[in-house]
Amino acid sequence: MAEGKLYLRPIGFLYGPPAEAAIEDGLALPLAGGPIAFTAAVVIEGDPASSQRRLVSVEALEESRDAGLGAVLERVTAPRPPFAGLSLARPTLMGIVNVTPDSFSDGGLYDETEGAVTHAAELASEGAEIVDLGGESTRPGSDTVADDDELSRVVPVLEELKGSPAVISIDTRKSAVARAAAKAGARILNDVSALTYDPACLDVAAEEGLDVVLMHAQGVPKTMQDNPTYDDVVLEVFDYLEARIEACEAAGIGRARIAADPGLGFGKTLGHNLAVLANLSLFHGLGVPLLVGASRKRFIGGLGQNKDPKSREPGSHAAAIASAAQGVQILRVHDVAGSRQALAVWRASMFGTEN
Repeated sequence: MAEGKLYLRPIGFLYGPPAEAAIEDGLALPLAGGPIAFTAAVVIEGDPASSQRRLVSVEALEESRDAGLGAVLERVTAPRPPFAGLSLARPTLMGIVNVTPDSFSDGGLYDETEGAVTHAAELASEGAEIVDLGGESTRPGSDTVADDDELSRVVPVLEELKGSPAVISIDTRKSAVARAAAKAGARILNDVSALTYDPACLDVAAEEGLDVVLMHAQGVPKTMQDNPTYDDVVLEVFDYLEARIEACEAAGIGRARIAADPGLGFGKTLGHNLAVLANLSLFHGLGVPLLVGASRKRFIGGLGQNKDPKSREPGSHAAAIASAAQGVQILRVHDVAGSRQALAVWRASMFGTEN
């Protein structure tokens, strides 16, 4: 084996009563402390430029706890505490509200306060436990929006959303917007730059007590899709997010307040996105809740040849199920009602429950 860092990708998933029985018999381990179990794993050793892989059973994993895998295995299996006060016992839906004229999917539909507030209420009524409000498009090729413009878009909406049954998340890269949003009732800071675009966001999140979503992106929105390259996209995204989690902890943001997003569509080709989607279970090794936002992304259109983002909902639902099947706890979606229905059918078939 190559010497180096150890990564663990759980495979061989079980759901419902079979998962419970296998865990009790020592034949499987819980995935992130949730209702899904895994019976084997791919152990990866090395680094993104040079790594080796081997398939290991759960029994062998347990025997290897003292041979360097113990810490990794603990992060993979440990239960996740509530995020922003929300239980993660089943997939949580984050509904998207873009208060922008130029977002890739629904730009201009909700860029007025009244329309955005109404849409947020609709998403909550359809089952969104989180509503993610953004005033700056970060689609490929987009330009940065001035702080004042972004504030003028989102703050009036935030003020109107006080008392919403959904937890409010602010989708921003800017510390001034994050602080204003926190003062107006937002509980989550969802930053596509993982708090690197404006380093002061670290202080704002720590001081305001915000939970944070750290997303991976290669490059900036304006140019991120020009020619993204990786030695190993999955391992590189993992390493980046791990480093950002450590930076948050150093700034006083506890791990229990952090979720990680591998950033589908942000500085990634179709092949990169599919590799990340296929290997989502590896990211449980970060030891934090996972968020995936595949909804209406361009790579879905690349598979289905659908140029209109709204025509990508079937693929978006499939990506949501593929994510949930690997234990992803939070799904960021445009179509809350449709996603909820798709997940309900999946859960009923896999877990034997209608809830």
